[in-house]
Amino acid sequence: MADFKVDMRGMGSVSVLDIRGYLDAHTTPELENAFNKLIDDRNYKVVVNLSDLNYISSAGLGVFMAYIETMRENDGDIKFSNLKKDVYNIFDLLGFPMLYEFYDNEKDAVEKFGESK
Repeated sequence: MADFKVDMRGMGSVSVLDIRGYLDAHTTPELENAFNKLIDDRNYKVVVNLSDLNYISSAGLGVFMAYIETMRENDGDIKFSNLKKDVYNIFDLLGFPMLYEFYDNEKDAVEKFGESK
């Protein structure tokens, strides 16, 4: 199995998911479990820090698509930070920047949740 890890931590009212390694069809259940825990705990404001993500497949991208509606319906969102250029290019190729917000650093993404819409 590919090397993959999800760590979860809180930054005030925002939950940060640190994702490391290779996100593909074999590792998506671990990410889905993290999102299900966030929903169970009513934590809908999420920043996904991808500084240590080396690869993402279409199955991995699908996890974010599967949960975004639930987050937004509950006054939350999923924002991405710290993407490597080649990983960002995959998101960009599939139009994710039209649906999600991307930030160069985690601090800016977390702070964006504090601004009024």
